[in-house]
Amino acid sequence: MAISDSFHIYDTTLRDGAQQEGLNLSVHDKLTIARHLDELGVGFIEGGWPGANPKDTEFFKLAQTELKLKNATFVAFGATRRPNVKAADDALLRALQDSGAPAVTLVAKSHDRHVDLALKTHLDENLAMIRDSIHFLKAGGQRVFLDAEHFFDGYRSNPAYALEVVRVAAEAGADVVALCDTNGGMLPDELSQIVHDVLGKSYARLGIHCHNDTGCAIANSLAAVAAGATHVQGTLNGYGERTGNADLVSIIANLQLKKKQQVLPEGALHEAFRISHAVAEVTNVAPSQRQPYVGISAFAHKAGLHASAIKVDPALYQHEDPSSVGNDMRMLVSDMAGRASIELKSQELGVDIGTNKEVVTRVVERVKEMEAVALLRSCRCLIRASASRRVRWKTRTFLYCRIMGDRCR
Repeated sequence: MAISDSFHIYDTTLRDGAQQEGLNLSVHDKLTIARHLDELGVGFIEGGWPGANPKDTEFFKLAQTELKLKNATFVAFGATRRPNVKAADDALLRALQDSGAPAVTLVAKSHDRHVDLALKTHLDENLAMIRDSIHFLKAGGQRVFLDAEHFFDGYRSNPAYALEVVRVAAEAGADVVALCDTNGGMLPDELSQIVHDVLGKSYARLGIHCHNDTGCAIANSLAAVAAGATHVQGTLNGYGERTGNADLVSIIANLQLKKKQQVLPEGALHEAFRISHAVAEVTNVAPSQRQPYVGISAFAHKAGLHASAIKVDPALYQHEDPSSVGNDMRMLVSDMAGRASIELKSQELGVDIGTNKEVVTRVVERVKEMEAVALLRSCRCLIRASASRRVRWKTRTFLYCRIMGDRCR
């Protein structure tokens, strides 16, 4: 089933996500990840900034022949023209036009202070830069989105100017104006109110682009959608600069499973776990075990009380069926385990213990005994390490224990 253009899932893993510390993608990596994203069924894949660096320029050149997308539209990212330069004479704008991408996202200043201090130009010239750049790319047949950088901070500082940026972009022909929480400092109630206000004061189609510096990027994105945004940007697994971007996996799952809004092709959400981990392999960034929906611990249960309820009905302690995103339920066995934990774990492992209560009881008792011994050995290890090495700090003691392993007994 093709997804309607009335709502956009827009991925920026290859550009904004690649700005994460310790994450470095080759051209081949970017091609591989783009194919995974297309398989997931996102509507738009932002490939990078052609003309700004050799790697992205090569990637866009290769993409024209090597990247065959079934679901997504390929997008080039770049900036508006430079101050006091004609759009046709701006080398980076021409690179966007020559990129082969059917769509372009332009980043533009919407905070008056940034126009003054970063661009070092006048407010009116910034508006002209937005207008001219959109006209130039539209004339070449490309679809244009605008990322209104630092929009929410700008709106709180000078709402009239921030709104003027939105108005000028929409009138120039931008299909979407994405409001960016670039510094990631917004909270859902504040952000939602601003999106609502902007929709009431303009006719622009709005999108949302959130960073996670308050830990609210996913919540902020969903709040924007609830307020009327119809274009959501994010990265797979929440990759991104500083504390990351909004995690598209969670946004998609929440919209589709909680809000019953079909945002991916039919059946594609079942591939979320596999694709999330496949992309993590390419990035060489270990996936978070506790990542919502697709972390390996997302549907893992340790407490015996939980296991007893799950044995009756998994929905008693799970907010969704893990198979909806391609994940699995797991039972963890520890000193917290009860009979139900062992019974469910045996089923998970394919071991038939039947209905023999005596066997289950023996296993539970043995697990608790072994956990107690392990704890005792850990304490003994800590004491010996501290005494023999006169380690003062706990972190060093634990590191010493880890290094010594079985010898530390």
